[in-house]
Amino acid sequence: MLLDDSLRGFELVQREAGLIVDVGSGGGAPGIPLALALPHSDFVLLEAQERKCVFLRGHAPPSARVVWGRAEEQPVDWAGCALAKALAPPPVAAEWCLPLVRPGGAVVLWVGPTAEQEPIARVAERLAAEVESAPEGFVVLRKTGPTPEGFPRRPGMAKKRPLA
Repeated sequence: MLLDDSLRGFELVQREAGLIVDVGSGGGAPGIPLALALPHSDFVLLEAQERKCVFLRGHAPPSARVVWGRAEEQPVDWAGCALAKALAPPPVAAEWCLPLVRPGGAVVLWVGPTAEQEPIARVAERLAAEVESAPEGFVVLRKTGPTPEGFPRRPGMAKKRPLA
């Protein structure tokens, strides 16, 4: 089930150019299955907990590099695509992922059936992105410009004081 759910995003991710970062990779989903399915793409499995990074390093394919750190502490506008599955509520996940993606790139969020689109759209607008049409269970945000001044906010702020 975990493998199938990760690979549901294959079509959305394969069309993106550049480095793909799985934010909050945890146990490796969706990053590891997608890295295996897209062996010619470069992946970063970004994880804030060191013990999970140890696990990821033992299971990541050669095309995936494991990085121990928080999304808010990473460089801005450097990835072609950012992924998040079960990371945080969708507006918070969007705020963490969008600063990582360069203009023209995309954020792909795995979302549940009750995810409200309006709060996600408000976050996207604040962070120079727009919501694209996507299959059920996903939200795709296209970065339309550079990350605005003041973003990313300090670690923990997106969850403590969500933009939406």
